[in-house]
Amino acid sequence: MNPYVKSVKPQDDYFLLLIFENGEKRRFDLKPYLNKGVFARLQNPTLYKTVRAVSGSVEWNGEIDLSYDTLYLESKPVKTDVSKAKPRAM
Repeated sequence: MNPYVKSVKPQDDYFLLLIFENGEKRRFDLKPYLNKGVFARLQNPTLYKTVRAVSGSVEWNGEIDLSYDTLYLESKPVKTDVSKAKPRAM
């Protein structure tokens, strides 16, 4: 079973920054969905920015949603920049 979405932030160019309950940070590209069914309405930037995490998935106003399975399986891990990481205490 894939982990649930804990939080979501809309990014520029229709990417979603997702944090899953297992601590993973991943990016989901929404662009391939924007010409399909109800997702076409998300081309409206105001509606797109209403995204929120609900019960482990994400949803937008107007009863538009994506399952956590789709989000996890089709997203890419966010690589952490080691140069910005906090130094470890010795």
